[in-house]
Amino acid sequence: MLNEQPRKERSDAARNRRAILDAADALLAAHGSEHVSIDQIAAAAGVGKGTIFHRFGSRAGLMRELVRERALALRDAVTEGEPPLGPGAPAPERLLAYFDAMFQLIVDNVELMIAYDNSTREVQEDEINVFWARHIATLLAETRPDVDATVLGRLLLGALNPDVILQHIRAGQTERLAHAVHSLVASVIGEAHTTDRRT
Repeated sequence: MLNEQPRKERSDAARNRRAILDAADALLAAHGSEHVSIDQIAAAAGVGKGTIFHRFGSRAGLMRELVRERALALRDAVTEGEPPLGPGAPAPERLLAYFDAMFQLIVDNVELMIAYDNSTREVQEDEINVFWARHIATLLAETRPDVDATVLGRLLLGALNPDVILQHIRAGQTERLAHAVHSLVASVIGEAHTTDRRT
């Protein structure tokens, strides 16, 4: 599971943390993942460079925390939200809803996701990725008991590659890719569930 904050932060520490995260977020969106340094983030946040390293440990730690915030919001929708993304809908519908939601999350935060991938070496062991892989495999196993849900789930998740998504965004083909990803998942779960349910 994705762990909550271990303890309540002091108000000044919480302000610094929020300022750093917001500054990193804004700079990544404005300049792209390859053109943002820790020095720039520190200056924009009004803190020293050492504060960032003390709080997050490394650039990877900072990127991980930004992604974690988004992942926690989506996780809550998956575990406690309204169907079809949340509990209560048939597994095929939930699987399609999850991939639609994850695709949109990456589109909305594509530069951050690329920075996160570039900064994180042990992707397979990351708690966020482990949670998604388990969620997908569980729904796949219920939908298609005839397949290796764990491996197939990883292959489907691989379709949400931030670099590929960024290429399509820059080419003005975001909707084209969204439809392709949705169709890919629909084809895996069966012809009876191929209707595009994206809103």
